[in-house]
Amino acid sequence: MRESTKARVAEAVEARREQIVGLARTILANPELGYREHETAALVRRALDDLGVPHRDSLAVTGVKAVLDTGRPGPTLAIIGELDSIGAAGHPHRNPDTGAAHACGHHCQVAMTLGVGMALLDAGALAELSGRLALFAVPAEEYVEIEYRLGLRTEGRLEFLVGKAELVRLGEFDDVDLAMMIHTGSNPAYRSLALGGTTNGMVAKLIRYVGRAAHAGGSPDRGINALGAAHVALAAIHAQRETFRDDDHVRVHPIITRGGELVSVIPADVRMETFVRASRTEALTDADRKVDRALQAGAMALGATLELTTLPGYLPLREDPGLARIFRVNAEALVGAENVGAVAHATGGTDMGDLSHLMPVIHPFTGGAAGTAHAADFVVTDYEVAVVNPAKALALTAVDLLAGDAALARRIVAEHRPEMTREQYLAHVRGLMRDLRYSAEA
Repeated sequence: MRESTKARVAEAVEARREQIVGLARTILANPELGYREHETAALVRRALDDLGVPHRDSLAVTGVKAVLDTGRPGPTLAIIGELDSIGAAGHPHRNPDTGAAHACGHHCQVAMTLGVGMALLDAGALAELSGRLALFAVPAEEYVEIEYRLGLRTEGRLEFLVGKAELVRLGEFDDVDLAMMIHTGSNPAYRSLALGGTTNGMVAKLIRYVGRAAHAGGSPDRGINALGAAHVALAAIHAQRETFRDDDHVRVHPIITRGGELVSVIPADVRMETFVRASRTEALTDADRKVDRALQAGAMALGATLELTTLPGYLPLREDPGLARIFRVNAEALVGAENVGAVAHATGGTDMGDLSHLMPVIHPFTGGAAGTAHAADFVVTDYEVAVVNPAKALALTAVDLLAGDAALARRIVAEHRPEMTREQYLAHVRGLMRDLRYSAEA
């Protein structure tokens, strides 16, 4: 009976192919940055309304959550799609006013998430499943526009700068037992579909050096060069790189966002930003501490003042092996074993890593795109691979998990040992937030 249900579901995705691809193309043409995804959220709401599915809206500013309830007890499985885009100068589908562009494939995620709901309803599959299926369009996965998001926090509209963390805080994942999503990309290793692996975690730093202005030609000796402090800090960070273990995949990539006012004035206000990334929580803590030391060294060397804010970003992603095995079976049935790849570790990050500390998750990948992620040349070239096949893979995996009395989902949940409870997670993430002021003159 399960195989018959899966066949109907796959056919239902196929029947909705043009609509699902059309949703992805519409979102592509209307990119929005995180916590600003109002039009994309409205599109999701309209699609759910057309299906007759009730939904809850404006979750963590723009999130949309719909639940398909079988009426029989069992776990809740979330299918997740990310609403936001990235900024990419020169992208062919870039919004000229905001700079937003779907140069990371999130438009495909939202379309495949809706496609799963369409297929399960069209095929009448809920009558043969147990538990619940949550279709969850979530905001702000990309860690961008930090100052804007800090403004939202100051206004009391959110606490955490990334969407899934904020939704956890709000309790919107309290009724979810396991979760999955697929990320479209251009890596040849993804082939047609690919099992995901681990990813780096990350913290973000906002850095300000305060010096003393003076005439750069006439009296530089009376100034304190904040840009010089930043240069010393950058050199100190680079000197730390040999101390990072290769297996920990540490990445530190600072930029200077403000280098001074005028060339004739000693810079007195210099701003920097950086992410600190690593594959293990312990390695991230170690790199975080070393970067802070380097930043203080810049202030000490020049006699400047350092104002440093550290913000939580993502936790490292850990995928559930049992859930991954079920997905692999369906992926191989769809595209052939030779077309299913695997990614051992990705040095980028995702807030799906945060969820992986609370429940069983998978974050597979799919191909269908060309170019470099987050760059102007990243475009989807094959919507069959990028959207249609992933929608089928997610829907078929959902059927396997919830079929009958949802035995497979129940087993995965029972065997999973979460890294943290929700309360422990919130305490950990809040503990990553800190402000430091260091004055070499004090």
